[in-house]
Amino acid sequence: MDLTSLTAIDLPPTADFHCHLREGAMMELVAPIITTGGCDTVFVMPNLEKPIVSVAQALAYHRELRQLAPNVRFLMSLYLHPDVTTDEIELAARSNIVFGVKLYPAGVTTNSQHGVRDIERYYPVFEAMQRVGLVLNLHGESMNCTPDAATVHDSMHAEFNFLPQLFNLHEDFPDLRIVLEHVSTKEGVDAVKQCGPNVRGTITAHHLWGTIEDAENDVFNFCKPIMKTHDDRLALIRAAVDGSSKFFFGSDSAPHPIQSKAEKEPAAAGCFTQPWSTSLVIGAFQRAMSLGWISKDSVSREAIEGFLSHHGRTFYKIAQQQPEQQEAAAAIKHASIRLERKGERIPGSIKSLDGKIEVVPFRRGEEVMSLTWLD
Repeated sequence: MDLTSLTAIDLPPTADFHCHLREGAMMELVAPIITTGGCDTVFVMPNLEKPIVSVAQALAYHRELRQLAPNVRFLMSLYLHPDVTTDEIELAARSNIVFGVKLYPAGVTTNSQHGVRDIERYYPVFEAMQRVGLVLNLHGESMNCTPDAATVHDSMHAEFNFLPQLFNLHEDFPDLRIVLEHVSTKEGVDAVKQCGPNVRGTITAHHLWGTIEDAENDVFNFCKPIMKTHDDRLALIRAAVDGSSKFFFGSDSAPHPIQSKAEKEPAAAGCFTQPWSTSLVIGAFQRAMSLGWISKDSVSREAIEGFLSHHGRTFYKIAQQQPEQQEAAAAIKHASIRLERKGERIPGSIKSLDGKIEVVPFRRGEEVMSLTWLD
């Protein structure tokens, strides 16, 4: 498929299987514009200031999000924590709202201070998850990695150093569905491929675009896991378009107030991409093809649709969910989205109506394809 001269393309709605929607005023700003990015389904991260560690909390958070964005299907997650017991896992499996449990190594990223220090402590929880069919979502960075911008170079090997944990978990719980989130290295891509069919990986838009130089030169490109080398970026792009269901899209869109990025030392980790997520992914593929990183023969429409929409839904068994999930999907009256090149540019920032919250997007000021929903 030739993307170099592409001016328009129709696609099924995107499913974002890793998204931060925050809480309070920030949630009220970013949740209503999810569909702007072409998404009808998002898997919501649980690392709020008070982490989501119970089904009751997840249900309350789900209600808030549905009020702000009724046309979006929200898939909720729990934050792995001592309060997440085997009984809570049973409740989660019956909730038809909670789809996974997120493992944050303690201290590696935003609001991860309550995270895991001893993975084996949670083996009974993983056994219960394997039995009831919940997904284990891994923030794959070693536990001695910090979220500080000052330790950018220390973060370069954090994903590689975590991979033995992935292999151990897969060996000890072969029937447990596991997602290595926001894969950022060639080694991470190879590890997911090496594991069996119950292990998958998500890939972000910003890791398809950037490298360590971009992160060092602009605080609004700083994220965790950090962007890595050009060779790592190539591995991610090629994995995203290879047609394998091993990888699917997860934006890891992580909005922060401008002050937390530009005025705080160290800068908060996270790139805000969600309202332009589909266009950013297609743009990254277009650039890769125009620069000769991927060939026309290596990309198909089926592969693009699989990465952005189909593979994640299949892995999470979305089509097999209960009526309340189907009702959320049915609220969207559009069957597809259209991307067209019209000269649109990503704004320098977005603000809340009262002007108190301002967020700077990834690739601000750059051209992006315009997106509309089709009947």
